[in-house]
Amino acid sequence: MKRIVKMKFKEDQVNVFLDLFEKKRDAIAAFQGCRHLDLLRDKEDLCIFFTYSIWDGPADLDAYRHSTLFKELWAQTKILFAARAEAWSINTEWSSGL
Repeated sequence: MKRIVKMKFKEDQVNVFLDLFEKKRDAIAAFQGCRHLDLLRDKEDLCIFFTYSIWDGPADLDAYRHSTLFKELWAQTKILFAARAEAWSINTEWSSGL
């Protein structure tokens, strides 16, 4: 299962977010059921970021979302937002394998 989260940060909070993500990314990527984690940045609006993660299944994502790691990280992250975050859980319909 794949998860995309879009986050727009206040311009003066972008570096705060990047520092926070750098400190927590290895713990997120090592969380049980997480197979892949990317942090992506919009080319036009440098305040917009996306996380792209791949999970073994919905139960693994739910376990992460109910974990102390997520709750603490989300509390620290959401106060930096310029707009409400958006999230999608998606399935691959087709892939070239790249």
